[in-house]
Amino acid sequence: MQPRRAPLPRRSTRGFTLIEVLISILVFSFGLLGAAAMQAVAVQAATQNGDRSRAGLLANEMVSTLWAAQSSTPVPGDLAAWRAKVATPAVSGLPNGSGTVAACAGVANCAVITITWKAPSAKAAAASNRYTTTVVIQ
Repeated sequence: MQPRRAPLPRRSTRGFTLIEVLISILVFSFGLLGAAAMQAVAVQAATQNGDRSRAGLLANEMVSTLWAAQSSTPVPGDLAAWRAKVATPAVSGLPNGSGTVAACAGVANCAVITITWKAPSAKAAAASNRYTTTVVIQ
């Protein structure tokens, strides 16, 4: 018969599971905060992309007006209506939007269409967004 060994002393493990649970909750909380921040960035990017798309459509609308008139200078009434549309977000315009149509320097029958806007959530010192396109009427 083998000699009997003395039992090993038991280490106290009381409270160890509670610490594991608290650490896992902490890690999970950081993951949720990261996901929330990522969602906010995605919403902001989607808004900016929508504004850029609308600016392109508004510029294309003025280009179509110029092509229909076969002139690089818009009729004052059309220009005023277009500027009002650019400045009115409720009518597919842009927030704090403004639009200009200017003649190209040194090129006949050419117009530069510029649309600027600034998102309401942008900081006061932030630069305005700008969309510019050039069209030659032939």
